[in-house]
Amino acid sequence: MIVSATEMLKKAKAGHYAVGQFNINNLEWTKAILLTSEEQKSPVILGVSEGAGKYMTGFKTVAAMVRAMDETLGITVPVALHLDHGTYEGVKACVEAGFSSVMFDGSSYDIDENVAKTTELVKLAHDNGLSIEAEVGAIGGEEDGVIGAGECADPAECKRIADLGVDMLAAGIGNIHGIYPENWAGLSFETLDAIQQQTGEMPLVLHGGSGIPDEMVKKAITLGVSKVNVNTECQLVFAKATREYIEAGKDKQGKGYDPRKLLLPGFEAIKEEVKVKMELFGSVGKA
Repeated sequence: MIVSATEMLKKAKAGHYAVGQFNINNLEWTKAILLTSEEQKSPVILGVSEGAGKYMTGFKTVAAMVRAMDETLGITVPVALHLDHGTYEGVKACVEAGFSSVMFDGSSYDIDENVAKTTELVKLAHDNGLSIEAEVGAIGGEEDGVIGAGECADPAECKRIADLGVDMLAAGIGNIHGIYPENWAGLSFETLDAIQQQTGEMPLVLHGGSGIPDEMVKKAITLGVSKVNVNTECQLVFAKATREYIEAGKDKQGKGYDPRKLLLPGFEAIKEEVKVKMELFGSVGKA
């Protein structure tokens, strides 16, 4: 059931759990996440970066695949199809393509321009029934060529963006995308607490969820995080399972080279990883 993320995140905030956003890169990814969500009776957000959208030949292709798959598999749990780290143009394209949720990442602009563009896109999203996420303070690491050092957002700026009517807010609290370096200082819970005090009922989003220790994730959820983004961990388990299959020579046994067989271990590894994350976030049985 494709819906906006608004209601599922309001329920998560009130219920002190989080909904996972799992980024999709192809059919296997999408199918694995949808089936696991249904099995676990968990709401879910399918994240699509602009790079992944381009890889899958465009947002219209992605939206058509997700909506058809959701219907064909008989998925009953709430599923949001969400643009991850969208540009101004990307948000407009996803509204047109049939996404149910978007993120406008205006964190690279100064706060006044971020406010102006977010204001316009909030109206566009809401007029079309989509939920919208905004960002304050760059998330560290690299995603689609955007590099940030894990800065902490200014709580006052967070309030300015939250007050524009966005449905969820991503704020930098020392988190980064990709694999965490050994010298990572950890999440700034002081910043998160200060942001939560300024933004009240607003569901907060934790980007770069792959690699943050479980206890830190749980603590962040108690401090108002209602959405946790996962991408790298699914990529790592997919790669590991695929490597093991080939190193064991299984692609040379019978028709083991058939992509349906070759990609199956990775598909199953993603399912298991998503299940583990849903249990950690507390979203199992909440659909």
